[in-house]
Amino acid sequence: MMCGQDDIMTDPIAPARPPLARLLAIMARLRDPLSGCDWDLAQRWETIAPYTIEEAYEVADAIEHGDPDAVRDELGDLLFQVVFQSRIAEEAGLFRFDDVATAIADKMERRHPHIFATATERPDWEAIKAAERTEKKETAGALAGVALGLPALQRAEKLQKRAARVGFDWPDTTGPRAKIDEELIEVAEANEAERADEIGDLLFSVVNWSRHLGIDAEAALRRANAKFERRFAAMERQAGADFAGLDLADKEARWQDAKRSVG
Repeated sequence: MMCGQDDIMTDPIAPARPPLARLLAIMARLRDPLSGCDWDLAQRWETIAPYTIEEAYEVADAIEHGDPDAVRDELGDLLFQVVFQSRIAEEAGLFRFDDVATAIADKMERRHPHIFATATERPDWEAIKAAERTEKKETAGALAGVALGLPALQRAEKLQKRAARVGFDWPDTTGPRAKIDEELIEVAEANEAERADEIGDLLFSVVNWSRHLGIDAEAALRRANAKFERRFAAMERQAGADFAGLDLADKEARWQDAKRSVG
């Protein structure tokens, strides 16, 4: 998300402004039809959405690495995405950044009546969200409104939780664990045309078992990815340039060494 040299402004927005007002002014300048950045001017909601998703993951990655400076910077990048999307909407006469902030403030107060209103007991947050969907006249089904853009593991868990709220769920961990064995057999017996669907069913079942164990499948897989990266890098360092030419038995021995040395 870079402008060319010809697009760089020679009169920066005054740093003395309140930070959020300054950021909004910068965004307005970048989208100025006469003097803005060509790249920024060419963007639409649809073209910016992948960057928004990417920035959210980079926040999660910075948190995973325990790097406060990186978390600060990545949160800034994510905030810029909200500002960018809001600016596009404002130009189209749809809503402004202030409307976005107002909407989330209203929602948080509405969903915490025991904090901001007179309720004496902690509310059922999911019930409140369901009531909101009804009020908006969204599709009435229990699975309505689960975002299609979520990572597949995370979306699977949300779908399962929604189904569980209307009683479609295993009573304990025994059922979902047995389902995994059943799906493994179906994968093994599937023909080539069926195999992708059966693998999908297997993954869905693993997410379900994880949910019953109280484990966030998306976060667990991120940790597994990071662990694999650490161990693989250790193998490469140990073997040097010869790594690709090693036979599988030697690579496996080095993998076991890496497991012991880097965890």
